[in-house]
Amino acid sequence: YKVIELIGTSDKSWEEAARVAVERAAEHLRELRVAEVVEHDMVITDGKVELYRTKLKVSFKYEGHPDRH
Repeated sequence: YKVIELIGTSDKSWEEAARVAVERAAEHLRELRVAEVVEHDMVITDGKVELYRTKLKVSFKYEGHPDRH
């Protein structure tokens, strides 16, 4: 398995930001296994929360190119 770091964003919540990141990754990677929340932060504009951001570590099944040994 391989682990990558992703950042998801949402204007509603950290949970939605995490969900968006995982669902987008699932469109391009196969057999996602575990997502670990590493960090939450937010973008603030004029004293108001504009964007929630969630940083995740996601593991997935990784198979190298068949011609490479």
